[in-house]
Amino acid sequence: MDLVATERKPVFRRLVMILMTFALAVTGMALSAPAYADSVGEEYDFQVFGNVKNEGTPLEGVEIIIEGNGYEASVLTDENGQWNIGVPERGTYQITLVESTLPEGVAVLEGGPVQSFDWGFTNNVAYNFFIGEGERTPISTVDQFLMRVFDGLNFGLLLGLAAIGLSLIFGTTALPNFAQGEMVTFGALAALMFVVLGVPVWLAFPAAIALSGGFGWAIDAGVFGQLRRRGVGIVQMMIVSIGLSLSVRYVYQFFAGGGTAQLPGGTGSTEVPLFRTVALSVNDLISMAVSLIVIIAVGWWLLNTKMGKATRAVSDNASLAAASGIDVERVIRTVWVLSGALSGLAGILWAYFRPGLKWDMGEKILLFIFAAGVLGGLGTAFGALVGALIVGVFIETSALFIPSDLKYVGALVIMIVILLFRPQGILGKRERIG
Repeated sequence: MDLVATERKPVFRRLVMILMTFALAVTGMALSAPAYADSVGEEYDFQVFGNVKNEGTPLEGVEIIIEGNGYEASVLTDENGQWNIGVPERGTYQITLVESTLPEGVAVLEGGPVQSFDWGFTNNVAYNFFIGEGERTPISTVDQFLMRVFDGLNFGLLLGLAAIGLSLIFGTTALPNFAQGEMVTFGALAALMFVVLGVPVWLAFPAAIALSGGFGWAIDAGVFGQLRRRGVGIVQMMIVSIGLSLSVRYVYQFFAGGGTAQLPGGTGSTEVPLFRTVALSVNDLISMAVSLIVIIAVGWWLLNTKMGKATRAVSDNASLAAASGIDVERVIRTVWVLSGALSGLAGILWAYFRPGLKWDMGEKILLFIFAAGVLGGLGTAFGALVGALIVGVFIETSALFIPSDLKYVGALVIMIVILLFRPQGILGKRERIG
């Protein structure tokens, strides 16, 4: 045993020496390497870069933010005034120079601190702001907060459409549908398909919503309805929904490709001033109006129609509803059609809010759809709306106080905090155990 240990010691020492030499070499290379611009997103092929200088003097620590196509990133300029941001794809982006990070008396002189640009045919884009000595027109914190509240309401309303669909399905079947994100994507892709085929927009969007309702019917008739008849448990059905989500998502990618497309009028919408410095685009105003009208209509349907009342009865107690003569399967099938149509509409509105649509766009907000449903109380349509508005507003307003990259995490934190005090959700009913 001692002889073996003695023979292993030189090998061990040589291994340690090799590792130390390699570490020193890597450290030396890092120290001797030239300084590059502060950057983020180096893993992407497409890069936006620039310099921030005032009369030839580089400005360090100036914050640059880029947003668009569902992507957001920020970076600070280095000691040479240079910055570099990688983005996942070409498209239309909004780029912001945060004027509060400029030295006193220096401002963006042309175009304002918030500008937008369309990507060309190259992988790299150089973008510089024209800055110099000048007066700033800063937006107060109150005005910024109000602007983000309206953006959050817009996001929350379209999120509420999908969350209501999710809650209706859960309420009638007890199934947490992980394919809800793909139902959102289907609506946007269906609208794009009709537009590409030359169908007028006023007809293409309603047709896409109707087709989305048919998609919801097909999912239940072809998959979950069959599983219910075979007595498959909820856990197994939930796993099926996860597999369905993944498979449908990559079918979308196969047919639609990996790029980002725009619906007609998706960019360059006219800004409409409301009050103070708050202004919303025409697309935002239409989105909010449509969402409100549809949500009110769904609420009226649930409260006043025979099928709506039957849906509420099945959500409360499916067995008792069946014993009362309600056709539970017919109610469930109707809920799937309604959920598909609501999610399809949410997908169209989400494509304008981003702006742009992509094969995995629904997957990006699936977590927030669930957060809205759980926060409001799973199985309650009105609770899903309340939860969606809270999530939407918190996501947008929290970016004023925390780094923009963490604003989505903040929405989930607020959900956890509320559930600690009200586990059944805001409008959910407390369940009796035992």
